[in-house]
Amino acid sequence: MTIAIRAATAADAAAIADIYAPYVRTSTISFETEPPSPATMAERMTASPLHPWLIATDEDGLVLGYAYATTFKARAAYRWTVETSVYLAGDQRGKGVGRLLYARLLATLKTQGYVQAVAVIALPNDWSISMHESVGFRRAGQLREVGWKSGSWLDIGYWQAELDEPSDPPTEVRAFADVGVVRA
Repeated sequence: MTIAIRAATAADAAAIADIYAPYVRTSTISFETEPPSPATMAERMTASPLHPWLIATDEDGLVLGYAYATTFKARAAYRWTVETSVYLAGDQRGKGVGRLLYARLLATLKTQGYVQAVAVIALPNDWSISMHESVGFRRAGQLREVGWKSGSWLDIGYWQAELDEPSDPPTEVRAFADVGVVRA
């Protein structure tokens, strides 16, 4: 199977919402309790010109998964750090799609000028931990019993990937549109 990685567009919002919905409805991987609509997903995708959303497609254009970055914390001093996520269609785990998406996302973020990426993983989640560590994330900490879903309290773990050496002073992050999807 040939996999293509490209920037997601508003036209991809329905496919992205379809991929994400089972994670919300049937698992504790996402702490959302109601799946977002395609319109809500499109709003998220276009909320910031700094944060890329990428999708993986097969040779027929079927969306296999997506990865994105968002604001880590709102305060200005955090602006060189992003929070990242990846979600795959149910039958795509273990096929390398997540690693390919993450490799392109992390390369893009580095080119934009970000220096750190943080992934927040609901625990337990051995698959996600393994996938994140395979692309360079390392465990950075854990918060206990911070989310309530599916009848139990859940922990989250923080994983961190250093994208680049921080400069002193740092240069401002470039918009995703100015960089585009970068090959790993």
